[in-house]
Amino acid sequence: MTKTFVIGDIHGGLRALHQVLERSQATKNDTLIFLGDYVDGWSESPQVINFIIELSKKQPCVFIRGNHDELLLNYLKTNDYNQEWFKHGGQSTIDAYEKVSHATRLEHIDFLENQLKDYYLDEQNRLFIHAGFTNVNGIAFEYFPKLFYWDRTLWETALSLNPMLTKENPYYPKRFTLYNEIYLGHTPTTRINETIPINKACVWNIDTGAAFHGPLTIFNVNSKEYWQSEPLPQLYPNEKGRN
Repeated sequence: MTKTFVIGDIHGGLRALHQVLERSQATKNDTLIFLGDYVDGWSESPQVINFIIELSKKQPCVFIRGNHDELLLNYLKTNDYNQEWFKHGGQSTIDAYEKVSHATRLEHIDFLENQLKDYYLDEQNRLFIHAGFTNVNGIAFEYFPKLFYWDRTLWETALSLNPMLTKENPYYPKRFTLYNEIYLGHTPTTRINETIPINKACVWNIDTGAAFHGPLTIFNVNSKEYWQSEPLPQLYPNEKGRN
């Protein structure tokens, strides 16, 4: 029986990605859904993209667009960036791409521009998205597509929701009635002092802080089992990651 795995924000941590794929024993017949933010943080952002491009040639993969991936695309196309990106992981990525060939840069531009999805909705009405959405009628009605990879209100609402509320209650957020499950990243669970996937309402947050001091997580969406890498500072002891 084939499995579906979802993988949290990698942020340039290729060593962690190798670990979780090995520990989960995912096979080439299983589907891998990546929630975005492949880059920015640790030193191997280009290598992460190289690896997942090759991985997608061997097994089913779905690649979601993260905000850091969009920022990298802009840099690769224009050679320009804003200081906020530079301070929040962009510097390590810029440094890494100085060692990358022009042909590889073009390949990565193509990947970031044409292979990433704003979201993925499967046949079981499970939504996979990097950050969230704000329209109460769902993703198809979102007026501001950038929110798919920048929004934090969906997760913040899930965290603050009274668990005693039922879906029939008029105070229950309509956004949480649209999909059977929602899988996202973007806002690390380390912000609530956790380093494991967290479930609130129908939302699963799989970003366990790999950009900072947490591990990378791979999660079986059917069984709800998960596997984690070592904390990223242990895998990159001579680097700082994102502060």
